[in-house]
Amino acid sequence: MNNESKNSRNIPLAIQREVRQRCGFGCVICGLPLYEYEHMEGWAKVKRHNANEITLLCDQHHREKTGGLLPIEKVKNANNNPFNLKNNQSKPYTLHYSGKKPKAKLGTLTIETNDNGYGTQFIPLLIDLIPIIGFVLTDGHFLLNLKIFNEYNHLVLNVVNNQLVYKADLYDIQLVGRKLTIRKGFRQILLEIIFNTPDIIEIVKADLYVNGLHLTIVGEKITINNVNAEINFKNSTMTAPVGISIGEYRGQSAAYGIEKINRYKIE
Repeated sequence: MNNESKNSRNIPLAIQREVRQRCGFGCVICGLPLYEYEHMEGWAKVKRHNANEITLLCDQHHREKTGGLLPIEKVKNANNNPFNLKNNQSKPYTLHYSGKKPKAKLGTLTIETNDNGYGTQFIPLLIDLIPIIGFVLTDGHFLLNLKIFNEYNHLVLNVVNNQLVYKADLYDIQLVGRKLTIRKGFRQILLEIIFNTPDIIEIVKADLYVNGLHLTIVGEKITINNVNAEINFKNSTMTAPVGISIGEYRGQSAAYGIEKINRYKIE
């Protein structure tokens, strides 16, 4: 898509998405998921939005390029071979979870736990013994853990003790402010999540897949699509070490649990 909105510095959304996809959703030099759109030839000079002339740079590399410390040739070389696409995943980014009262909001449902000392594990959502959302207490504060799979059961986003990494072959992913959005197709949201550091993780909308199980979260409804079962949690709060458990489960009782459930075949 070329030469759109010549009189405006605002890059059209379709071009932004094309640039993100080409650049692997991160700075082309270092892979950091916090980036800015950069007209490689300079907006003041070209006054056009051509996707092939725009790249992604983190704040540091953007300032270095603008200040002349980073040669344009190096930027162009990295644009042709982006960091994240070379590694097939993003550079790890540390989220600032460090609170002592963690909460997970799944739509309008809030799940929390009590601090039972070092090593306390808090799992708001557990599927087949996999902590989809989890916190662990270490060094006096809780760290976030998160696993997001696609419909083919491939792990596309992983947070391990605050370290965020995502795959670079997604349709689209954006981290804007505190909100991260993953799209699996045009206008098809896989995950919309807000990192309310230092204590709260909020899933606004999600299509969650694990081992042939399909779970959606929208507003006050959590739906298990395999059995067309709809769970309504309207402005509710659960306090438990394990909030919702679906599938195989061993350990402490969950606040809400379903063990046996039909599965979709994974193609």
